[in-house]
Amino acid sequence: MNWSKLRPQLTAAAYDQHYDWMGQALALARTAGEEGEIPVGAVIVDQQGHCLARAANRKERDQDPTAHAELLALRLASQHRQHWRLEDCILYVTLEPCPMCTGAILQARLGLLVYGAADPKTGTIHTVLNLPDSPASNHCLPSITGIRERECRQLLQDWFAQRRR
Repeated sequence: MNWSKLRPQLTAAAYDQHYDWMGQALALARTAGEEGEIPVGAVIVDQQGHCLARAANRKERDQDPTAHAELLALRLASQHRQHWRLEDCILYVTLEPCPMCTGAILQARLGLLVYGAADPKTGTIHTVLNLPDSPASNHCLPSITGIRERECRQLLQDWFAQRRR
């Protein structure tokens, strides 16, 4: 197995690029939080560094249990490309995907997943489950975690703390 494909090495230039794109996902997440949604944002970028899709959670607004940032971004990117395969794309998301989103990411044959904060309750990339490496997966998903992790985690913690007051 080619482990370098699964856990890509980060050069300083690649880290800077991931940092900047995650900043755009964080901005989307902040806006979602201000609108009463759980603050999660997602951005999909192609190999040339062009943004194909931006989305934030919209479950409350749309009254749709599938309106997670990742799914919305995958739909937009696929529509933009007029193809469901996104193998040469990177998805940046502020929170580790849930089972539903991980399933869609695997189905899209995503080239790379970059997420900020681990999700100790529903994270299915590495934290609670590891769906990409399970026998149920039909795609080898490279992923990078921890890009702007503190900011992503703090945004969620602050939002939930405010909601509980």
